[in-house]
Amino acid sequence: MKPRLIALYLPQYHPTPENDEWWGPGFTEWTNVVRAKPLFRGHEQPRIPADLGFYDLRLPEVREQQAELARQAGIEGFCYYHYWFGHGRQLLERPFNEVVASGKPDYPFCLCWANHTWSNKTWKRESAFRENSVLMEQTYPGKADDVEHFNALLPAFRDKRYMTIDGRLIFVIYNPYDFRNVTEFMATWRELALQHGLPGFFFVGMTSSTQTFRVDSEGKRHSVMPNLESSADIFNYILSLGFDAVNSFGKRRGEMMYEGRVRNLSKVVMRRMGIPFVGVRYDYERTVRNYFAPEDRWENVYPTVLPQWDRTPRVADADGVYVNVTPEKFERHLRQAAGLVSDKSEEHQVIFIKSWNEWGEGNYLEPDLKFGHGFLDAVRRVVVRSEK
Repeated sequence: MKPRLIALYLPQYHPTPENDEWWGPGFTEWTNVVRAKPLFRGHEQPRIPADLGFYDLRLPEVREQQAELARQAGIEGFCYYHYWFGHGRQLLERPFNEVVASGKPDYPFCLCWANHTWSNKTWKRESAFRENSVLMEQTYPGKADDVEHFNALLPAFRDKRYMTIDGRLIFVIYNPYDFRNVTEFMATWRELALQHGLPGFFFVGMTSSTQTFRVDSEGKRHSVMPNLESSADIFNYILSLGFDAVNSFGKRRGEMMYEGRVRNLSKVVMRRMGIPFVGVRYDYERTVRNYFAPEDRWENVYPTVLPQWDRTPRVADADGVYVNVTPEKFERHLRQAAGLVSDKSEEHQVIFIKSWNEWGEGNYLEPDLKFGHGFLDAVRRVVVRSEK
């Protein structure tokens, strides 16, 4: 039985008035991608796209090509990042709106509400160490805004392409922790789904599987030492908010086990103090080997796999660079995840791939000049073997 692979999708590759204002006319993610430079011997920068080129997501032909590449690899659908900042304010909404309005590509999709504030560090590398400046604040005005938000997405929810788990519409929330009224939000949307004849929602909360804080009953954070043995408390907290499932991300866990907790935590402190430092190089295979927590085997926990990681186009060297990456090593990483979910019921054998096209973070499956279709072929091999 093959796993249900869902690839996160960034709709950023087209000019917008806001990005023109903040970063200069015509700015897109490609602006940073092509400016990236190698920082050490063997550092693969800049990353250059192959088949699709430096595309513009306003073009339906590009969206069709992306869907066809994903379909051929055995990916079930795209999970589009969706930006709603409150009071009806959206950003980067055009590509997805056109997918819904046109009915093309005929390829499954769902949504992840990327509910985080945009700052001067969101897209541009040169601002990595500058004082944080808010460009667009994430707000939660209350129930009236929740209703407006639902109505804005209602055409998508009614679309036959919208993906489901247990017959309900998948809706992922990127940041459950700073969303104080998330439980009330989900209750409102569940009620609205019934009123509009929808099958209901299957809410998935994203979280790192390793945290340096815990949240008390009043929603306050308290610092704790990371637990590398178990993620049960973290996952149970997300589920206690009313989520149907957890999307776990093991990057922090893998990196802590690679370099040690003390060094990893000291980097965080230095970054918060604004002290520049030379970022760590993580060996890809040794790091992703420890991405998965024991609780990723739970029926309602969906692990994340990472094909590559290199955020230097956006944030210089502060976030670490994954080195010695190959499609074959990613295939082993994905196969490990597939093994984790293989005993779950068919609907819940979900694995999120981060991401389809995050070129500025160096995590993407799309063809590039170095590996060609290598990462897509790796996905296809895992899917084909799982079907046998």
